Amino acid sequence: MCLLSDNVIPGNRGTSFGTDAKEETDLKNIQKSILSIDGIKEVLINFSVFPRELRVFSNKMIPVQLIETKVKSVGFHAVSKDSFYK
Repeated sequence: MCLLSDNVIPGNRGTSFGTDAKEETDLKNIQKSILSIDGIKEVLINFSVFPRELRVFSNKMIPVQLIETKVKSVGFHAVSKDSFYK
């Protein structure tokens, strides 16, 4: 367990997630679902890479598992990427 990899940390860096969703409407539904979590302030979608990438920003610490569960509720998967990937 690691504080940085198990949580979305508040700030301007955000946390990246890869998803198996391909269609814009599906990605918008995922974005809407994640934004319903208390403390999430922004979800950016990168349409130019595959698998599609989401970058999630928060104003408080949010468990990565909560975001993954929200995405599963829409019918897709999200996998957190390493917090120092890039």
